[in-house]
Amino acid sequence: MSTKIFRNSLRLTTLAFAGGLLAAGTAAADSVIRWMHVEQVPSTIAVWSQIAKDFEAKHPGVKVELQFLENQAFKAKLPTLLQSEDAPSMFYTWGGGVLEAQSVTGALRPLDEALDANGGEWRNVTNASAIEGLTFDGKVWAAPSKSGLISFYYNKDLFQKAGVDASKIEKWDDLLAAVKTLKDAGITPIAGGGRDKWPLHFYWSYLAMREAGQQGFAKAKAGDDDGFAGEPFVKAGQHLAELGKLEPFQNGYLGATWNDALAAFGDGRAAMILSFENTPATQATNSTDRKGLPDDKIGRFPFPVVDGAPGVATDSFGGLNGWAVTKNAPPETEEFLRYMGSLEVQKLLAKETQIMPIAKGASEAVSRPLLKEVADALAKETWHQNFLDQDLGPNVGAIVNDISVEIVSGSMDPADAAQQIEDAFSLERK
Repeated sequence: MSTKIFRNSLRLTTLAFAGGLLAAGTAAADSVIRWMHVEQVPSTIAVWSQIAKDFEAKHPGVKVELQFLENQAFKAKLPTLLQSEDAPSMFYTWGGGVLEAQSVTGALRPLDEALDANGGEWRNVTNASAIEGLTFDGKVWAAPSKSGLISFYYNKDLFQKAGVDASKIEKWDDLLAAVKTLKDAGITPIAGGGRDKWPLHFYWSYLAMREAGQQGFAKAKAGDDDGFAGEPFVKAGQHLAELGKLEPFQNGYLGATWNDALAAFGDGRAAMILSFENTPATQATNSTDRKGLPDDKIGRFPFPVVDGAPGVATDSFGGLNGWAVTKNAPPETEEFLRYMGSLEVQKLLAKETQIMPIAKGASEAVSRPLLKEVADALAKETWHQNFLDQDLGPNVGAIVNDISVEIVSGSMDPADAAQQIEDAFSLERK
């Protein structure tokens, strides 16, 4: 059933772009919401299709039509589609700089009026940090759909063997102390994927958030206080260099991919990994025996704070996705997105697809304990910072990836690294 729905969505999309479907297949509907997505998991598409049918049943005359484009094709074709008559009504967005750039082209319409209708019914049920993360120039340009969180995951048995108490790792110095203790016990502290570079940028990004805080980060993006060359970002690099000097990663980490790092953690060859919310599943599939660590042997703790710096533990770093609405979309599009963001539907999505929901109170529907812990943490977050290659743009993101590897390996001075980021981002600001 799920596979059939998935294949049908692909077939319908192909026909739609050939020009024949929209005129012939939707004539009976008064209003057609064309929903463009990049999802490839059949079970998720099956849930979405059912949600669309439920909405149609409650809104006679409205048709919700799923349209699929593969990730890279989506990114390549979307700019042209947005300026054509074939523009979708709503489409998937990773937020950040790309969404911000789209917002100034006139191709989209903001969602503030819909969010604030009926006494702010939609806005009030949605996590404020998720809305803020998709807001530019005071307007909301996409409806939040799901969130993500980068956290430390650890092997409980290895921590116990070394005598490390994860609950006591609250500050950066606590983490450095834990790394030393694990090494003294003959245990590799952290699994790292230096070859892919981006796995190590999590460290610099989080440290920059902790040192600058939300206001300092916003000022850097605005070019104030020396931008990303300012003191907080230099300090972030200095902290990362401190970690690198302890040689915390597995041997050969600079040549290791992300999957290699997951395997090292899943095999029990490293005690920690700084990773995505789906780590319990991905460490298992990448481990040598394809079983990895059972959930009850994995613990989680948030990225530590830096003593004396403004960043707090509830300031989160991770993905933030949403649905943007195009300027000529039918008026029912916002109503459908309000329905998608409702507590009832968010609970359904959390239960069936294990997403990190964005509706207040929906996290209770996440069943897997470690995922539920993440969902609960996201529900309490004070600031959600999107991945930097999205928020600051891919060019700046690539620089952050590069300098993170260079700093942790001892090949670059933190001040020079911060200046490189500022130089790259200043070009994006122009």
